[in-house]
Amino acid sequence: MKILVTGGAGFIASHVVDLYLANGHEVVILDDLSTGRASNLNPAARFIHMDIRDPRVAEVFERERPAVVNHHAAQMDVRRSIIEPLFDAEVNIVGSLNLLENARKHGVQHFIYISSGGAAYGEPKYLPCDEEHPVDPICQYGASKHTVEHYLHMYRVNYGLEYTVLRYPNVYGPRQDPKGEAGVVAIFTGQMLSGKPVTINGDGEQERDFVFVGDCARANLMAVTQPHPSGIYNLGCARGTSINQIFQALKEITGYPYEALHGPAKLGETRKIYLDASRARQALGWTPAVDLRDGMQQTVDYFQKAELLS
Repeated sequence: MKILVTGGAGFIASHVVDLYLANGHEVVILDDLSTGRASNLNPAARFIHMDIRDPRVAEVFERERPAVVNHHAAQMDVRRSIIEPLFDAEVNIVGSLNLLENARKHGVQHFIYISSGGAAYGEPKYLPCDEEHPVDPICQYGASKHTVEHYLHMYRVNYGLEYTVLRYPNVYGPRQDPKGEAGVVAIFTGQMLSGKPVTINGDGEQERDFVFVGDCARANLMAVTQPHPSGIYNLGCARGTSINQIFQALKEITGYPYEALHGPAKLGETRKIYLDASRARQALGWTPAVDLRDGMQQTVDYFQKAELLS
């Protein structure tokens, strides 16, 4: 089938594109390359350089007529969302609505939306968080990502558009930007391989649910191949790993000779969060397969070969 992937030049979505293509699907990528890289683009996919807020998105839907939309494109920087909440809402809410309206008008059968399993829940009332956990985000990014989930429900009720929300944990792996604002594994790896100081925000005891990018890509494939009810599905391994543990593991893998520095904690950052993915296991047959240590080794190996580091 034909699948339109927004953000397909980005870290995670480029892996999703590769997997769709490897399984015989036709892929069209929509990306403005504001954070994605042209080097991530699979040449077997058709690439359209465009912002998801652009009115010309309608022309793309009219011409391509995708059966499925896989919507990864987003403003994903928590700190920027706090500083520029209007921009965050324009991209994550208005941009998503532009896609939803065109999906409705042009006969899209299924809309896959990537949401946040870390930022949306806020400070957990219990762990691991399942999909019934209250959604009380403490940053604008979490609020904007969650808002679109309500629109998806409305579009299904009112227009019959089936949807799958995948709430991601902390995703890491090859192609993640070591100079970006998100992705502690990639950032630490880049700094360690360059021999630069590594700074941990706060005391480093904050915990996250780390899942390898290939496992998340596989969930996106299952979302189009496995029959399942429309709804929200957490991805995660149901256990937390501290930032200090990540640092120590990468220090061993890379042979980094220094200890970490500690800076102030980040505003709007959840202290501990990890996710119950039982619903994804039952409905999609998805479970994470790559061990964290193995995944970090693959990530380090990639960065050593990719010449992404200055």
